[in-house]
Amino acid sequence: MLYLITNRKLVKSGNFYNVILESLRGGTDAIILREKDLSYEDLLPIAFKLRNITNSFGAQLIINGNLRIAQIANANFFHIGIKDYLKQKLNLNGILFGLSVHSVEEAVKAERYGAKYILASHIFKTDCKKGLKPKGIKLIKDIKSKVNIPVIALGGINESNIRGATEAGADGIAVMSYIMASTKPYLAAKKLKSQLRKY
Repeated sequence: MLYLITNRKLVKSGNFYNVILESLRGGTDAIILREKDLSYEDLLPIAFKLRNITNSFGAQLIINGNLRIAQIANANFFHIGIKDYLKQKLNLNGILFGLSVHSVEEAVKAERYGAKYILASHIFKTDCKKGLKPKGIKLIKDIKSKVNIPVIALGGINESNIRGATEAGADGIAVMSYIMASTKPYLAAKKLKSQLRKY
């Protein structure tokens, strides 16, 4: 599966919704709404609009970090980092959720806590994590040997390195800047999706 993590500040061509639409047309399977600087009031209408858009493509909507909006917008999943999940002691009331992890130990805990999938990062070098050494595809291999839930690779993934992530066992990939900052989001998504189908 191909996941797109949103970041409206990266958009260079068209508008935010246009990038999402083009990405979905190109084969994106799930949109993770992650606009951490927005208030509840500003984020809610975006979530509703994305719910309508994703529904029209049969795609998933995942809300990052705001459980209330995930519930109200009828998102497929709520997503949060494992450390924040533990810190906030959330009552998920049966909501399906995924967790971000950065180690095998965290991945094992995430499965134990009931996560339906995990985002494992960061796999390759990325500007989003400047100064931090990437974990490499070994992280994917190691996590896959310990958990049974889907493992989604995140961090610096593009058409030239996606094969390494999938051959390491990733069940899908997640990208942000590769599509959000692209002047041709349809083609960017299509390239990645075609690579995913190959491997």
